[in-house]
Amino acid sequence: MNANRQWMYNRLKDGLLSTEFLNGLEEFIQFASTHPECMDGMNIRCPCSMRRCSNRRFLCVDDVRYHLMKNGFVPNYYSWTAHGEGWDDQGTSSVLLSENIMENDFQTGANGRYHEMVLEGFGLPPQIEFMEEAPNAEAQRLYEMLQAASEELWPGCNKHTKLSAVARLMNMKSEHHFSVKCFDQIVEFLKEVLPEDNVLPDNFYKTKKLIEGLGLPVEKIDCCRNNCMIYWSGDAELQECKFCQLPRYKRTVNSLTKQVVHKPYKKMYYFPLTPRLQRLYASDATAPHMRWHAEHEYEEGVMHHPSDSPAWKHFNACYPSFGSEIRNVMLGLSTDGFQPFGQSGQQYSSWPIILTPYNLPPWMCMKSEYMFLTVIVPGPNNPKFKIDIFLQPLIEELKQLWNMGVETYDVDKKQNFLMRVALLWTISDFPAYAMLSGWSTAGRLACPYCMDNTDAFTLPRGGKQCWFDNHRKFLNHNHPWRKNKSWFRKNKVVTEHAPLVRTGEEILHEIESLGLMRVTDPGSDVVNVVISKTCGWRKRSIFWDLPYWSSLLIRHNLDVMHIEKNFFDNLFNTIMNIEGKTKDNAKAREDMREICRRPELEVNAETGRYPKAIYALDKPAKQVICEWMKGLRFPDGYVSNMPRCVDMNKYRLFGMKSHDCHIFMQRLLPIAFRELLPMRVWEAITELSIFFKQLTSTILREEDMQRLEEDIPVILCKLERIFPPGFFDSMEHLPVHLAYEARIGGPVQYR
Repeated sequence: MNANRQWMYNRLKDGLLSTEFLNGLEEFIQFASTHPECMDGMNIRCPCSMRRCSNRRFLCVDDVRYHLMKNGFVPNYYSWTAHGEGWDDQGTSSVLLSENIMENDFQTGANGRYHEMVLEGFGLPPQIEFMEEAPNAEAQRLYEMLQAASEELWPGCNKHTKLSAVARLMNMKSEHHFSVKCFDQIVEFLKEVLPEDNVLPDNFYKTKKLIEGLGLPVEKIDCCRNNCMIYWSGDAELQECKFCQLPRYKRTVNSLTKQVVHKPYKKMYYFPLTPRLQRLYASDATAPHMRWHAEHEYEEGVMHHPSDSPAWKHFNACYPSFGSEIRNVMLGLSTDGFQPFGQSGQQYSSWPIILTPYNLPPWMCMKSEYMFLTVIVPGPNNPKFKIDIFLQPLIEELKQLWNMGVETYDVDKKQNFLMRVALLWTISDFPAYAMLSGWSTAGRLACPYCMDNTDAFTLPRGGKQCWFDNHRKFLNHNHPWRKNKSWFRKNKVVTEHAPLVRTGEEILHEIESLGLMRVTDPGSDVVNVVISKTCGWRKRSIFWDLPYWSSLLIRHNLDVMHIEKNFFDNLFNTIMNIEGKTKDNAKAREDMREICRRPELEVNAETGRYPKAIYALDKPAKQVICEWMKGLRFPDGYVSNMPRCVDMNKYRLFGMKSHDCHIFMQRLLPIAFRELLPMRVWEAITELSIFFKQLTSTILREEDMQRLEEDIPVILCKLERIFPPGFFDSMEHLPVHLAYEARIGGPVQYR
């Protein structure tokens, strides 16, 4: 604060404009008029206290003078940075950052990386255009960090800035496990060694306060040990779980102070979504791309992006007020469990919840820097159907972003707008599908599309659920295979049609009529367990709390890569006849004898042995396959080192990742078995390979997806004529629904 400018806020004296204010006003007008770099022609920024001015609008000198005499200056504007003060000596202002600070000497070498670190911490690329409005608290924090990035450690130091030195010290503390006391002593010693006018922080506390400005806001929320609840919102003050009555805190004794400390048994981390979405509009490098979904050229019937899909268009048609503002954000949610301590052998399962904005173009949309980690569900156990408990803060924020929105500045349009957000669908593997949707993906009713209209049955010998002969009903109504009584199940004719896809309103009505409860409701465990014995539902998903959830055409996506990998594993292991993994065994042959007519595969009465199947390779053929794979070479980045996955002792594959199976299924499978399998077996496998290849294309055409919807039941029926019933579990059934999802939701790379 400049004491000699107190006149700015002593405008009136005895009800009249004071002489001090009028003289100072003319001094301000003369100063602002001599800095053309901050002017728009002959106009200057108006710093009056009116909301629409406040250093935002350019007005002529007479209008600015009138506004200031009438309304006074904007609060705390003692430093005239918006009018050029400090530009000559500091190279920056609190409203606009000049290009000097973006291209100074610190942009080269090590210190330039720390400058970029500040920008990355705020989710902003280096090529950034800052808003022409008075900075809010978030923007001011960014300016302070940029100033720290450019501030010399001491006058004349050209190797380190304040931020680079602090970041280096924090890195050493993390790498070598310094205690706080040790860190303070090191900093104290460094300050003694450095020149007296250095700006290095005095202790760990001040260092941490400086560094934490880089980070995003995070909420630490205590949890019940049994995953019954989180101590959040109205339950934040509870001291014990309201479901199981276990205590919230454990008592420990500080080894230094000998004081009793209360620590929570378990806690989760929640990273608010709103500031990260706002920062996408704060950068000139990302703000224009957030409108790409509505501004790109669209070809009828061709889908390059989820915004081209019927699901997106249907949502905008249902909510025209949302669709009319193209800067509103569509999100996709994905989750999966992983073991962070797997290499140490410790069993600990953690579940990250990740959100992706779909407004961005294809070359940016699925990049890791635009995938926002929002929730970390703690371990050590799988949360299973109780994952909704940890989603409560996210769902509450999504509801607020839908109902009220948040004021956001678009740096590309130079205007504020009310940003609203909608969740388009979720993405997960099949087990996590059940956790998110509430529909059980195990047992006879595992298919979330067929639901109760499934023809799955339990194998009498194998004891597992089987989807054999579940696909003839998806054929055309006049297809001759519907009446065939020999190739599929004995003496069975299929006359029924494929079940219709149920709408969200129909599903929600069923859930409400059954009386299913949210897992966050008291007594939900008892009620839901009783209801789940008569249907496939296990709970009322928390996603139904979103006002628009029942309007979506697709709410939970089937993960194509997960299904493709499982299908490939079953197919390859059965053809290679891998012991313990093949679907063709003695129990499968016994089941086949009861279900099908395949005398060529039945047990020989004289020898008591089962004959070799036409789809199974002998040892020389398996050796040929493995040696061929050993010699394969691929371009860098195309696939992992696949030859390392070959076991030449047992002639099998091991350690294949999902992407490896994806490449093998679509590119290598037809080549590998071309000369080793009978033609009708090879043709069916090749058609399946082509199906997955076309399904995962980057550009989808509506007529192609309709054709695939008609082709995939035929392909599965061909496989049913070849492989035993035990081969067909839920993973071999789900491809019949993948083409529909691609036609409705767009390219599978985004889902």
